Amino acid sequence: MPSNYNAAIAFSAVLTLLLFPLLTVGELVQEQPLVLKYHNGQLLKGRITVNLIWYGSFTPIQRSVIVDFINSLSKAPNAALPSTATWWKTTENYKGGSSALVVGSQILHPAYTLGKSLEGKHLLALASKFNQLNSITVVLTGKDVAVKGFCMSRCGTHGSTRGVQNATRTAYIWVGNSETQCPGQCAWPFHQPIYGPQTPPLVAPNGDVGVDGMIINLATLLAGTVTNPFNNGYFQGPPTAPLEAVSACPGVFGSGSYPGYPGRVLVDKVTGASYNAHGVNGRRYLVPAMWDPQSLTCKTLV
Repeated sequence: MPSNYNAAIAFSAVLTLLLFPLLTVGELVQEQPLVLKYHNGQLLKGRITVNLIWYGSFTPIQRSVIVDFINSLSKAPNAALPSTATWWKTTENYKGGSSALVVGSQILHPAYTLGKSLEGKHLLALASKFNQLNSITVVLTGKDVAVKGFCMSRCGTHGSTRGVQNATRTAYIWVGNSETQCPGQCAWPFHQPIYGPQTPPLVAPNGDVGVDGMIINLATLLAGTVTNPFNNGYFQGPPTAPLEAVSACPGVFGSGSYPGYPGRVLVDKVTGASYNAHGVNGRRYLVPAMWDPQSLTCKTLV
């Protein structure tokens, strides 16, 4: 350590006291609250149909875990607390009231009709199979399907399509299964991270690292879609790379979180599985923190 290091620190401290004699240390380091600005655009509110397109190989169990998750968001009256419905209820604090998600039609594409290497145009073609008002089309790709940009810069995305015969915009989401492609990036904290602190991974609540990772990314994108469906809703930063309802709170799943540590969550005493939300049919899920417009904080369930 250079000999003048401590002297520089001492001088800096004296200078701070001279410049800010009335401020306490706490006031000097106080962070400004996180605020997602509302850009006066349309939000998805009321009853919203979620149509699913399964591209590639998914087992019936894998499909049921994801379908149960979506159903848990708006209609889980008998689920134990904390619940996924409680988590989703935070979206009501955004302008316009509640967003009730209902699973609609499902299409299976196990034959890889567009191949196993997809680009944005392929996702749009799949998403365009449904075009109805107040709906979201979710395209889910299997673990052996490569999507351009997957892992390198994203674990999923959301956008909108327009119908051929009318100008109606329909929201869509794409989420990929990262079990074999980049679990350290897109299935964390159920897998060792590819960089940063190497904390032990959590045990996936449904016993499937890829699908439980998809749940985290799907939750992130569903919240982002209803609160910013057409890039003029709630977000911070540039519209081309916005921080949205959940993506503004990265890596936070429970209280006391910090980079590399997801926070304190619930753990099943028998299986060791980690979760923070109960859903329908006895399911358990790990959902990320969501920004709350009322408290201006990243809100967690536990």
